[in-house]
Amino acid sequence: QVQLVESGGGLVQAGGSLRLSCAASGRIFSSAIMGWYRQPPGEQRELVATITRTGTPNYADSAKGRFTISRDNAKNTVYLQMHSLKAEDTAVYYCNANNALLSYNYWGQGTQVTVSS
Repeated sequence: QVQLVESGGGLVQAGGSLRLSCAASGRIFSSAIMGWYRQPPGEQRELVATITRTGTPNYADSAKGRFTISRDNAKNTVYLQMHSLKAEDTAVYYCNANNALLSYNYWGQGTQVTVSS
């Protein structure tokens, strides 16, 4: 059974920080592009950041300079460190594991991030 479990969301004031974690199964984690996506209220899901198996990150413009994605292969965990949070960062944040070659695309249940201004 494959599962992605997010944690670390919550309520934070504007300008504050949060670190999200996503624990994945070892089988898929070792070969997947891991990513964080978010869905603001009433909006479509959008990319925040991705990271390859070897640690190469990619960020949406909204995340550059404020968010950092990282992965710990020994712990099968991907992180999203968020600083200087803004009200517009409020969303449900989803962990994603993707491998086009092996034809899988998995999503976690999501964790709520609410930024108050």
